[in-house]
Amino acid sequence: MASADIGLIGLAVMGQNLVLNMNDHGYTVAVYNRTTAKVDEFLAGPAQGTNVIGTHSLEELVGQLKAPRRVMLMVKAGRAVDAVIEQLIPLLDEGDIIIDGGNSFYPDSIRRTQYLESKGLLFSGTGVSGGEEGARHGPSIMPGGSPAAWPHVKEIFQSIAAKVEDGTPCCDWVGSDGAGHFVKMVHNGIEYGDMQLICEAYQLMRDVLGMNNDEMSATFAEWNKGALDSYLIEITANILAYKDENGESTVDYILDTAGQKGTGKWTAVNALEQGIPLTLIGEAVFARFLSALKEERVAASGILSAHTLPFTGDKQAFLNDIRDALYAAKIMSYAQGYMLLREAAGAYNWDLNYGSIALLWREGCIIRSAFLGKIKEAYDKDAALINLLLDDYFKAAVDQSHLGWRRVVAAAVTHGIPVPTLSAALSFYDGYRSARVPANLLQAQRDYFGAHTYERTDRPRGEFFHTNWTGTGGDVTSGSYDA
Repeated sequence: MASADIGLIGLAVMGQNLVLNMNDHGYTVAVYNRTTAKVDEFLAGPAQGTNVIGTHSLEELVGQLKAPRRVMLMVKAGRAVDAVIEQLIPLLDEGDIIIDGGNSFYPDSIRRTQYLESKGLLFSGTGVSGGEEGARHGPSIMPGGSPAAWPHVKEIFQSIAAKVEDGTPCCDWVGSDGAGHFVKMVHNGIEYGDMQLICEAYQLMRDVLGMNNDEMSATFAEWNKGALDSYLIEITANILAYKDENGESTVDYILDTAGQKGTGKWTAVNALEQGIPLTLIGEAVFARFLSALKEERVAASGILSAHTLPFTGDKQAFLNDIRDALYAAKIMSYAQGYMLLREAAGAYNWDLNYGSIALLWREGCIIRSAFLGKIKEAYDKDAALINLLLDDYFKAAVDQSHLGWRRVVAAAVTHGIPVPTLSAALSFYDGYRSARVPANLLQAQRDYFGAHTYERTDRPRGEFFHTNWTGTGGDVTSGSYDA
């Protein structure tokens, strides 16, 4: 007799911890893994003494599930997800639900929603963030897909999700088809940006101010008590304080080449496709690419010089400037991320609740921070807010921080310290606040060599003109364009 509330396929660390989390909240979970020995190991190990039901085939798994059946996939994104879906389809009945909780690319979730609905089934592409700790004790959950699936997964997901101070779960319906995984993708892109910003602050402290790891750890711990209060600042303080069995700082022995799984790159590529200036996250992705060129960088370091100057300023004042720069640039990152969300909502006809998205990220996920409460407040106050920078709180925060931010970027240039995200964010801010940028000259260049036409300041938008700059180019143009 069917007795399980939900089935889960894929018993890697995230899958196992989600199962245990569900069990803790009173749900009976049936589990399956392609390598069935892993099922037995799980039941004999972490799941010993729980109500988890182990199965050794998909048929057995499906047979254990109450109707409508809910099957959650925690398998590697891509073809593996499609392969499991194809195996499940013949075993399921109309109205049953397949949930993809992996890091899938949102176009795949759009496609899978349409495909499974054509088969009479429901699909939920669900972003899950928080790592293994979050999965075990309360992740941020971003469900999208078939709207009809949400009532059937809502209770389980909101029970196991992280909660904010008033008990509100960090889980709510995001939107149709690929919306859940799109929001998770943007979350991961912002995560790339936050991490790179912190790394740049660390390098400035280490290489300009000459601070040791204990001093930097204490500084980050202090910053974590203020506006920068966040999980990533907290763990940075912990990492810098960590010593190995020989009393050495482990961080100093870690090779300076960063890995990635591609979600930050997806965000940057989508921004290019949507025409959104996601400059900070783009630079964070490029910084990881550059870090991977370790051998080239080592060779170049012995050849190329920067003619840098030593630091002679006030150490504490500069440290305060780094803090302000970090906060102001973080605001830019979220402003850009929300610009991308807004553009995607229009492109894919998603009714995104921007304040609710900030709440989803408030606890449980990697970018969780007190800062996100301010974003929710901004969108609660004005749901049609065009850009976070125009909100009173964020405008005031940048006004208070930008002078220190400018001093930090200038000092980094003077001292030869690469700060790609801090500087890209500042350039974005200065560009966004500029009523006039030099694109008029750029349009003249395009018209000069390619007759691409231009609009005029003294004529209505949408009227296009061409100048015969050389007297020999003629009046034929290449037509209008999309700006």
